[in-house]
Amino acid sequence: MKKAETLFEAIGNTPLVRIPLKTQGSVYAKLEYLNIGGSIKDRSALFMIEAAEKEGTLKPGATIIEASSGNQGIAVAMIGAAKGYKVIITVSDKISKEKLATIKSYGAEVVVCPSTDFIADPRGYHCQAKILHERLLHSVFLNQYFNLQNPQAHYSTLGPELWEQTGGTITHFFAAAGTGGVISGVGKYLKERNSRVKIIAVDTATSFRSTGGKPKPYKMEGIGIDFKTPCLNELVIDEFIPVTDEQGLGMLPVLSAQYGFLVGPSSGAVAYALESYASKLTVKDTAVIVFADSGRAYLSKSYYS
Repeated sequence: MKKAETLFEAIGNTPLVRIPLKTQGSVYAKLEYLNIGGSIKDRSALFMIEAAEKEGTLKPGATIIEASSGNQGIAVAMIGAAKGYKVIITVSDKISKEKLATIKSYGAEVVVCPSTDFIADPRGYHCQAKILHERLLHSVFLNQYFNLQNPQAHYSTLGPELWEQTGGTITHFFAAAGTGGVISGVGKYLKERNSRVKIIAVDTATSFRSTGGKPKPYKMEGIGIDFKTPCLNELVIDEFIPVTDEQGLGMLPVLSAQYGFLVGPSSGAVAYALESYASKLTVKDTAVIVFADSGRAYLSKSYYS
């Protein structure tokens, strides 16, 4: 990799590494936890912030506000620090201690909110971010859950990387769905290059979408379609695979102790989904799964024992 003149130039171009999961096809993991801020959210945070700057809504001296389950908050705090903005991140109280400490380490203010089942709950971190934005002059609410620059970020960066790294041979793409940005952005790009590529979204088994609007609490972070959003483009998604906490978290010690990949809960869910789908893959298939963040951000939760 060539030298980077700024921190922002070091975001993206992460490795694609073969992982010997049990299937006839070839499976590669996109190691997004090797982004400079530690997760795939570096891409969306930078893209959204720079889009707001170009539009003129984000100006010097402004405050950036974002609601996050953790990784987007880390990315926004890091980029905000480098660009000289004040940053406020609202989070759910199920955030790991490591993520919370990381956001604060970048100098951002953190508002911890109670976990809620619905995004419209006024106590939740999304509504609290909106309230802060309305109260604070010269602030910008990035709003990753409804900002169409989110999927555009992955359409513009991650999708082309995967196509180039696989030499256009990719046949299946698996990613965790939360905001819908990754699966929709990459899915749109890959479908435009080859309409036969299968796009598989991995969801929690008790999310808003999986339960038909009757969600139940779950432990996994960075995954779960808990609201209707324009960021989720179901037209480019071929299949949704729901995964339980037990299934997704149960894959974490397997991935770390057997394969050497210390990854976060959403990555465990994606790996489980791939294994459940494995019988459909042939020797001619090339599947890519996304490892969105590192397990180092969750060690205090003892998922890896």
